[in-house]
Amino acid sequence: MVKLGLIAGGGALPVSLAAHCRAVGRPLFVLRLKGFAGPDLQAFDGVDVGLAELGKGIDALRRAVCGAICLAGVVDRPDLASLKPDLRGLKALPGAIGAARKGDDALLSFLVAEFEAEGFAVEGAHEVMRGLTLGEGPLGRHEPGPAHLADVGRALEAARAVGRLDIGQGAVACEGLVLAVEAQEGTDAMLRRVATLPLAIRGTPQRPRGVLAKASKPGQELRVDLPTVGPETVRRAAEAGLAGIAGEAGQILLLDRDETRRLADEAGLFVLGVPPA
Repeated sequence: MVKLGLIAGGGALPVSLAAHCRAVGRPLFVLRLKGFAGPDLQAFDGVDVGLAELGKGIDALRRAVCGAICLAGVVDRPDLASLKPDLRGLKALPGAIGAARKGDDALLSFLVAEFEAEGFAVEGAHEVMRGLTLGEGPLGRHEPGPAHLADVGRALEAARAVGRLDIGQGAVACEGLVLAVEAQEGTDAMLRRVATLPLAIRGTPQRPRGVLAKASKPGQELRVDLPTVGPETVRRAAEAGLAGIAGEAGQILLLDRDETRRLADEAGLFVLGVPPA
């Protein structure tokens, strides 16, 4: 079994992946990104590295005899001027800056290419841990009605539109009106914004209306940046008065499936996987 180097940012996903590797007996080494990786990852064999310490990270992965890597977790776009690269990072920095100017997709693709050039195979989180993506159809006991499905289509249309511009991966629609699109603030912040909109155009927890939809961007590097839905998404969607959440089946990471289903059932929300475009 190929040893995995997990390059870990923040959030629950890297912890879930590390725990999965331990449970199935896959050899694992964790590069914990300073300022992002959570304390739970200290329980796994690994090392702490700065975001621009590419050489240190590659050397550690080689010493640990890792044949593959997986990039997972939340990493906010850094202020490139504040980075402190090592020699290998300094070599890559001009390319990273040029890619970053083209958007997040270009930057992630550049990073993947850097690791592949060093001889590492790159695995997506959904490849490391099978069954991690949203399947087609409803996840829990609630299903959308015809009006909800119309909002699913409208929100997906908006999500794909902003995705083509490499702006974000999600959008909210209510009765045909697009209420919000996701940009750099992320899904949770977008949903908090929806919860502050006038009641005339949105739902409430007592009268839910509208749908959050997420979709991958055209040409997106799916091994490192699949859209994600999880328990916190459900909580925020319920607080925003939404009736449901939808995403492209097989192309949405589903964090903590059982808890996400439980919370959605409890809140009366549907979580729906639709065929990808």
